[in-house]
Amino acid sequence: MSTSYRKITPITLSFPQPVTSLSFDPVSDILWAGSNLGDVTGYYGTRGIRGVSFKVGGRLAVKKLVSGENHVRALGLAGEGFGTWTKGGMNKWYFRHSSNITSFSNTANSNIVASSTAEMDLLYINSLTGAVLRQTATPSIISHLHASHTSLLSGSSDGYLRTHDPRSNSSRSSENHVRAHTGGIQGLDTTGNFAFTIGLGERQSRPFPDPLVKIYDLRTMRSLPPIAFSSGPAFIHVLPKRASTIVIVSNQGLVNIVDVVNPAASEFYQLDLASYVTSCSVSATAAYVAFGDADGAIHLLSQAEDTVGVPFNGFDGKPVDWADTPAELAEIDWMDSTPLNTIGLPHYDTQLLSAWTPLMKPSIVVYPPPSKIPAQLLNTMKMKDNVAYAALPRELKGRRNVVGVESQRRHNGRFRSGKATKIESSAPVYEYVDEEVPQMYRQVEIEYSKFGVEDFDFGFYNKTEYSGLETHIFNSYTNSVLQVMHYCLPIRTLAKSHITTNCPREHCLLCELGFVVRMLEDARGTNCQSSNFCKTVGVLALASNSIELVDYGRDGIEVDYAHRIQIFHRFLIELLSSEGNSFPNNPSLLKTPSSLSSSHPLSAAPITQLLSIDSKNTTTCTSCGAVREKDNMSHLVDLIYPRKGPSNEPHPVLDFVSILRHSLFRQITHKATCQQCSSPTFFISRRSIPSQDLPPILAINACIHNEENLNLWLDVRGQTFLQTRLQLHGQVGGVDDPVGVEYTIRSFVVQILTKNKQSHLVAIVRVPEAEKRTDLISPWFIFNDFVVRNIPEEEALSFPDKWKVPAIVYYERSDLVEVLDYSRLPNSIDETILCHDTSISLNRDPHLIKHEALLANELPRPGTFVAIDAEFVSMQQEETEFRSDGTKKVLRPARLSLARVSVLRGDGQKQGIPFIDDYIHTSEVIVDYLTEFSGIKFGDLDPHLSRHTLTPLKLVYKKLRLLVDRGCVFIGHGLSKDFRIINIYVPPEQVIDTVDLYFIRSRQRRLSLRFLSWFVLHEHIQTDAHDSIEDARSALKLYKAYTEFEEAGTFDEKLDELYAEGRLYNFKPPQLIDKSGVLDTEHGASPGYSMSQSRSVTHLGTLNNYSSNWRH
Repeated sequence: MSTSYRKITPITLSFPQPVTSLSFDPVSDILWAGSNLGDVTGYYGTRGIRGVSFKVGGRLAVKKLVSGENHVRALGLAGEGFGTWTKGGMNKWYFRHSSNITSFSNTANSNIVASSTAEMDLLYINSLTGAVLRQTATPSIISHLHASHTSLLSGSSDGYLRTHDPRSNSSRSSENHVRAHTGGIQGLDTTGNFAFTIGLGERQSRPFPDPLVKIYDLRTMRSLPPIAFSSGPAFIHVLPKRASTIVIVSNQGLVNIVDVVNPAASEFYQLDLASYVTSCSVSATAAYVAFGDADGAIHLLSQAEDTVGVPFNGFDGKPVDWADTPAELAEIDWMDSTPLNTIGLPHYDTQLLSAWTPLMKPSIVVYPPPSKIPAQLLNTMKMKDNVAYAALPRELKGRRNVVGVESQRRHNGRFRSGKATKIESSAPVYEYVDEEVPQMYRQVEIEYSKFGVEDFDFGFYNKTEYSGLETHIFNSYTNSVLQVMHYCLPIRTLAKSHITTNCPREHCLLCELGFVVRMLEDARGTNCQSSNFCKTVGVLALASNSIELVDYGRDGIEVDYAHRIQIFHRFLIELLSSEGNSFPNNPSLLKTPSSLSSSHPLSAAPITQLLSIDSKNTTTCTSCGAVREKDNMSHLVDLIYPRKGPSNEPHPVLDFVSILRHSLFRQITHKATCQQCSSPTFFISRRSIPSQDLPPILAINACIHNEENLNLWLDVRGQTFLQTRLQLHGQVGGVDDPVGVEYTIRSFVVQILTKNKQSHLVAIVRVPEAEKRTDLISPWFIFNDFVVRNIPEEEALSFPDKWKVPAIVYYERSDLVEVLDYSRLPNSIDETILCHDTSISLNRDPHLIKHEALLANELPRPGTFVAIDAEFVSMQQEETEFRSDGTKKVLRPARLSLARVSVLRGDGQKQGIPFIDDYIHTSEVIVDYLTEFSGIKFGDLDPHLSRHTLTPLKLVYKKLRLLVDRGCVFIGHGLSKDFRIINIYVPPEQVIDTVDLYFIRSRQRRLSLRFLSWFVLHEHIQTDAHDSIEDARSALKLYKAYTEFEEAGTFDEKLDELYAEGRLYNFKPPQLIDKSGVLDTEHGASPGYSMSQSRSVTHLGTLNNYSSNWRH
């Protein structure tokens, strides 16, 4: 038999599914394979003859598979449990736990098998019966278990490799431990005294595959020289029959067989893959190595020259358990009188495969579990005659029988259409959470009445002049960072300037940031939402695979929002810098001598000028003194906390300034080969930044990774860790710059942690516009999504307990922020975009163009009337909850997206002629075109199929933004909802909504555009489908009619008649049929329409005649 491997014919599964686990049978010529659907199948011989197959529980992939002499043990990714099966497929036992099973040990032929749970428990189980023998707690969730010849090894999600003694009854979970990887262990194996691990590292607060295979001596848990594998190790497996040799496999199919004692003697093989490797296993004799891929193929490497004569297990072992051949059925001469019992039933003398243990049945809870008894009651509870009793603590008074019941917060909704069910107070009504978290920091949910989200009383939660942002949209966790950006005036100015440029990107975060800050600036306390910004975040995140998408309310309680928002923060700053870069035409914001002397100075991107930390890294060889210098630039500062030194050394001063300087000017020592003296030596790297080169804005990621870091931020004896002002000195060549600069805190983002609840983010901001106001407590405000409160400075800077975790901090340099030069920034949108007819449709039909772009002399002026209407498509269906009493509650409304917008001239010779009629291109998946209500059909929003004028959303938004900025007065019907979905704020004095004009508040009923058009204008509209031009024109006519009635002094009288007649018609225009029985759509035959002018018509149903005429 050869010592090298060669490729042989792969085994292809009958029903291709990713092969998620593999195990060679030690005593039979069988290769066991686990599929992505939770099936375990035995394949006999190198030809891959399919044999026994069985389920492991759950519908997810098989995570781990171990075969022994007379059984197969498997665990599914669903984590419902693991069990042992005979090689004929019958289940011997199946173990379930209250939480998910994460792994089990590879002790195939031992009487004890170890398993781990998601509740951080290590269980020792009888391998013959499945009964739990004992249980110990572990410090972290175990992802891998492997038995060595001396102990049990575990690899955890915190990256630690630990040893356990399965013979000991001690309560200690581990004997020895070592930190192998910073981001978690992904693979573990042992041979002799060696342990091998692969896992995830961390780079710039992001996880990445560690390219090193770590090696440890089990006797001392000492790290040995690792093995580098540049392709990224995905699987490792010890190679039997070869001492200290392992197989390293990458996802791309590169196989490296290396001896850790002699790494130079390595063998490399490349698999022929169409996808990627999903599993790996080595036979007991090392004659075969198997690799499963995502296409359902098992690739084989073999040392055997004759693969037919060499079985997988290397010898003639136990015969294969083939499926029984069914007996031939007896011939039956079937007639109508033949009794059915002639068929009969077979006689079984062995246990059937269907006789599984009852533990295999899913545990479905068909009743609501009882609420937990509060700890305050349990601590004071007394027993008497088998009855437990306790006094009700003061903090629980008024909350009896509602502890932990989620449905109780349904009654906290505040709606404009009705009064709150609870007594009103000066503070908003919050859901019940832990008492240690103050009310203003608690999470508040948006609730929906039958009138939609517009009915929710946002004003109750914000009585300030500074607007909050709504939740319940994708990626709304970014709200806190948006508030920080908005109240950082230099960034706000740059974002507002960028939206006036002709940005060519369809998806641009800097543009969307500019639109959001304009909206927050104009709203002055009215709630806003950042739906377009969040949607763009989702598009760019999917394109770059840089950050995860977060659907509000769907994420679990284990999400670390502080870590996630810091990753997004870095992602956002890098994008804002690249999107705002127009080199070499970037304006200079800093008034430096070089910029003043040159008419066209070469400057970095504006965001980079504000945030960049330009430094010079100096690397010095400790042997020969050779020095290398390299320029470096970063936009953010990741705080690095000093490690604790020995107990006999004095502890360093750990205030915020010292930690910040340690992070900026940290000295790094590393070992490498010097190019000058050509010898391995140590290098010392220092960063040099003069004080004057420190940036105008200092953006800081707090990087709280453990409790020790968080403890530094907590208040001590009334002193806060964060200071309003700090003096920061630069450093050049390891020497502190004697001249320092002063920074003033502007804002910061914190994560609010509550027990057994989802965490959330809150922005705490020193609002620039509030700094000179004397009617406020302080200029500090808390922005808890749409909840905004004014708070004292002591409360803002305080970190009283561990429920408040810092994430992002912004400081502004006092001597630069006020003197930044914005004179070279553009500050107005190009007005000619209203005069251009732009379309990205490849097949636009000229006959479907219904608009005429404005001429230069038609550009609107303040007070110009325009009529507007918009149509929408659904991107996400409405989520509702049906209660036991038959009522329905909206949990989340349908998510709509702008599909078409039409804007008409409101006066002049071309009154009623549209100058904007744009269909909106979207790259998202459309769930429902809502054709009946929108008139939008499949293909209308596709550049390759649309025959209409198709434009990007950003261009349409700019046109509407320009109309708002030029002071146009918008006329339409139901505009509040339209502007909300478009995500633009229009001042109330620039809106004329006919739904409010034709409305009597005491009647509490608003009238539809269709009914008003039929009654007032004598026109039938929306007969086939909604048309935005028709609807906008009808709204314009209704406004003109309103002005006529007001001038005549008859509007109030006519409005009463309108409501009186509406009750007769159920506020719907009746269908009209002429004498031929055809629906008459030419004449509306409204009560205001002269019946003598129309053809003889008959109403569908009995209607009273109404002779009054609205216009005469």
